[in-house]
Amino acid sequence: MTKAIKKSLKQPGSPKYSMNFDKVPRAKMPTRLGNFTIYGFRDLDSGEEAVALVAGTPNPDAAVLVRIHSQCLTGDVFSSKRCDCGEQLEAAMSLISKAKAGVLVYQQKEGRGIGLINKIHAYELQDKGRDTVAANTELGFEADLRDYRMPAEILKYLGAVRIHLLSNNPEKVQGLEQEGIFIEKRIPLEIAPSSLTRNYLKIKKEKLGHILSKV
Repeated sequence: MTKAIKKSLKQPGSPKYSMNFDKVPRAKMPTRLGNFTIYGFRDLDSGEEAVALVAGTPNPDAAVLVRIHSQCLTGDVFSSKRCDCGEQLEAAMSLISKAKAGVLVYQQKEGRGIGLINKIHAYELQDKGRDTVAANTELGFEADLRDYRMPAEILKYLGAVRIHLLSNNPEKVQGLEQEGIFIEKRIPLEIAPSSLTRNYLKIKKEKLGHILSKV
């Protein structure tokens, strides 16, 4: 755990909900990576939607293995080699399915929050030589527009307020802790870089501060 992350740790209190969730459906969901219960969440005020895959039974008094994964249609569904998102998703699902208790929250935050079509515009700029951060800013967006309020509310709903977080992103740690989640430990989720992803990961490390040891 880095010194910066250690400084930000807070002991959890009683969960305080700040979102008005619609009725939350749930169903069994067996997958090739393990068996889960899938929950569906919709905030009645904003309309934002997300799902959670849950393995085991989260307990507020014990650490739960958690991954907050932002939607990446190109990587998660189409197996794009421009990023490591799909491989991260599969690795996280496999690890969580084997844990005593685990949660994967899947956010609809395509392109770090800029949306699917804008992400493809960003890809077009990347094909002309911009990096992933420069492309987003050239389109008029911040490098990362995500916030972690809804994932934190979902974790509270599920009783996962003390967690081990699968992430390479210190901002994700800080964002969840600001919303009342106690991160006992950050666990790296690194995918070995390929010739196609090496520069992408290098930019995430240099410009976004991701903690990556393999690039």
